[in-house]
Amino acid sequence: MAEPRTVSVPIRFGPFEVSPDSGELRKNATRLKLFGDFEHGLNAAVKRLCETLGDSANQPVYIETVPRRGYRFIATVDVGPQLPSPSVPSEVEVAVVEGTNSGVRSRVRRMIWLAAVLAPLLTGVLLIGTNVGGWRDRLLRQGPKPEIRALAVLPLVNLSGDPQQEYFADSMTDALISQVGQVGSLRVISRTSVMQYKGTQKPLPQIARELNVDALVEGSVLRSGDRVRVTAQLIGAVPERHLWARSYDRDLRDVLTLESEVARAITEELDAKVTPDVQARLSRTRMVTPEAHELFLKGVFSSDPKKALEYYEKAIQKDPNFAQPYVGSSWTYIGLGQLNQMGSNQAFPKAKDYARKALELDDSLDEAHIALAESLTEGDWNWSDAEIEFKRAFEINPNSAAAHSGYAWHLMFVGRMEEAFAEAKRYQELSPRLTGPYTLLAYLHYFRDRDYDEALAQLRKAEEVNPNCCGYLSSLIRGWVYREKGMYKEAFVEFQKVPPVWRLGHLGNAYARAGKKDEARKAVQELMEYTKQGLGTWEVALVYAGLGEKDQAFEWLERAYKAHDKGMCYLKIDPPLDPLRSDPRFQDLLRRMNFPSNQAPSTTPQ
Repeated sequence: MAEPRTVSVPIRFGPFEVSPDSGELRKNATRLKLFGDFEHGLNAAVKRLCETLGDSANQPVYIETVPRRGYRFIATVDVGPQLPSPSVPSEVEVAVVEGTNSGVRSRVRRMIWLAAVLAPLLTGVLLIGTNVGGWRDRLLRQGPKPEIRALAVLPLVNLSGDPQQEYFADSMTDALISQVGQVGSLRVISRTSVMQYKGTQKPLPQIARELNVDALVEGSVLRSGDRVRVTAQLIGAVPERHLWARSYDRDLRDVLTLESEVARAITEELDAKVTPDVQARLSRTRMVTPEAHELFLKGVFSSDPKKALEYYEKAIQKDPNFAQPYVGSSWTYIGLGQLNQMGSNQAFPKAKDYARKALELDDSLDEAHIALAESLTEGDWNWSDAEIEFKRAFEINPNSAAAHSGYAWHLMFVGRMEEAFAEAKRYQELSPRLTGPYTLLAYLHYFRDRDYDEALAQLRKAEEVNPNCCGYLSSLIRGWVYREKGMYKEAFVEFQKVPPVWRLGHLGNAYARAGKKDEARKAVQELMEYTKQGLGTWEVALVYAGLGEKDQAFEWLERAYKAHDKGMCYLKIDPPLDPLRSDPRFQDLLRRMNFPSNQAPSTTPQ
């Protein structure tokens, strides 16, 4: 893998050419005289430079005066003869595009002003703008490095001009977050939290305060043909201060290695404590067929699960050794199972197989370990092996919000509620200003304490952050709470807003407990159509439990057990089943579910 360019190459703008080695400025091969020293002041030096370039203060072409702040170089720059593609601008030009067209704060401007008092102006500007020989990195450091314990990687900007390439920039952002997140000494904010700042004009210190971090990474991605350029800069938050900046040009086949390389450079700049395992993972060289990578990204950003699976399969065909499409397929099947779009006995085995195949190719993918853990939890009820996979995911990426959220659910299912709360809190730390942690806490209060008022309070907090936060999930939680509080009319309204299988099961249970037995039985009849697709067996049992018809309830719990219905994960904790818990048949089901026998929730009778 080629290292970032550090060789000195000619820097051209208009008819002018600068040699970084000699510091000479030439016009059409004729050497021009600049100035000797800065004793007469910066303004005189800039004036002399503008005269040399033939620039006008009123209509500048090369150097623009910024009132009360200094000067900046505004011309398009050509760095040497070997750019990846004629359509890819140089690094200084990238900085200008970022600052004017894309709404990204151009840190190169400040570098240029700093250069003006440190070297002959033009040469200094260009050396810093292009970071030749690492000049920019050295000049940006003033005083000791600040201690950085928390970091956010802001969404990288797509500079291609093609909206279809947004997913490529977003995927690079995801990858950087995941790679840097492997460093356990750092708290790295989750992807979902930072994406809310995509295209924002908020000042960096404000973003840092909102995310409660010490530093931010921002940058851009420019893809042209089979080449990709990434620029990244590390900025201390309070006070705002540049710590590091670098650009990388790579072949698209090296994109996976590039992601690790940028992450490694960031961690080195932070002097973060990196374990040998993490260092090894960030130093690996990995190649991928560009077509396969493109298909994979289309799958990731497809809103249609069927279409996503088609993209992943095509990516696998293009490059069978590329692990990520297997991970993508695994998560797609998990989603289909969790959202009642495919029977549990179909969805989770497929998810498990794809996750295992991904891990055969690359055991360092934390998202593959999480997917396998989810599949083992909801599909196999293999609690011990699932926990091993969650723990392995944490070893790889202790900052994975998905791992902390998924593990919280796993702990909740088996009744380890205090540990589940701890995971939910960690999830909240990694995902500030998001609704997900609040809804997770709402679930926990509902299941652990039967504290229905606190569950509603957490849901209100989520809706304060985003009034449209949770879609039908907020209605589902609210319906559960109202039902358990005996507020049946309110529960009926909320349950009508959720998808069919959930709606029919929980609405049917509420109807039965409200004395509306005919409506409850009608719900059962409608659910029968879904049971033909391997769905709804758990929900039928809920309705019969509400009706007080225990024999039928246990009959359908047995069917749910045989169908490996994911609803059986709630057997130990779900309030609607409380009337069944004293029955020996219930105890037998608990035994066969292999729940840890000594981890029963303290508030729930067994």
